Amino acid sequence: MSRIKSIAIMPNLTKKDAYETSLRAVKMLTDMGFRLLMECSLSRLYDSDNILFFGSEFTMLKSCDMVLTIGGDGTIIHAAREAAPLDKPLLGINTGRLGFVAELEPNELDMLQRIADGNYSIEKRMMLKITHKNNEYDAMNDAVISRGSLSRLIDIDVSLAEDGGYICSYRADGLIISTPTGSSAYSLAAGGPVVEPAMKCIVMTPVCSHSLFARPVVFSHRSRLAVSASCDDNTQVYLTLDGAKTITIARSDVIHITSSKTETKFIKLKDKTFYKVLNDKFTEKGRQA
Repeated sequence: MSRIKSIAIMPNLTKKDAYETSLRAVKMLTDMGFRLLMECSLSRLYDSDNILFFGSEFTMLKSCDMVLTIGGDGTIIHAAREAAPLDKPLLGINTGRLGFVAELEPNELDMLQRIADGNYSIEKRMMLKITHKNNEYDAMNDAVISRGSLSRLIDIDVSLAEDGGYICSYRADGLIISTPTGSSAYSLAAGGPVVEPAMKCIVMTPVCSHSLFARPVVFSHRSRLAVSASCDDNTQVYLTLDGAKTITIARSDVIHITSSKTETKFIKLKDKTFYKVLNDKFTEKGRQA
């Protein structure tokens, strides 16, 4: 494992306390001797003497050894889509709500010293590859097929793409295809199983299915799913990737979903198990409710 010398910092300054947390992190990492990288749009907010600013996110990420995000899980997911193809590991500081994917809370910044000491591990997590009309996309969390604003159920058919074998049909508000990482996000809220993030599998969870027997299904990561969706009227059907990119789906479209060759790498500084993190986060949410 090569020594980390340069860190790209990606703060989401719309999050409460993100700016103050980022200033603390910048000072600590500078004192530790790291070379810090940021996008030039942030140059007025940070000490330019200690940070190298880049004109594009891609160039910045290509030039770093790791990525530090400061914000919520959405900030990490955005960074993962850009950093994973470049084989750059990530570490998240949570200034959002639950922060399932983040490694540190703002009161734990002292643990950044472990990066300087080389006292960390790398955890690899699978991503999805989604193919639609010869366009390929990677998703860290999930691919969601859903209806438009009108309250209409959509018909969804799922089969195995490799042999055309029929799996099931749903009449539902939508369908979530998630990674193990994404199993604790929208899929969990829709009644899907919690899957340990280090596993390799594909989770399929219907959303408000109009059936007594609709259940989530877990597939091997080697499975290649073919999904089509339609509605009885002119209601639009959409494919949304990681809650960010939305694509309109036509009745004749077939969406292919399988595991991606690209993996997201996360820097782990703690010895906490995923289940301990899960319990801590939900307990904390319950206290704040």
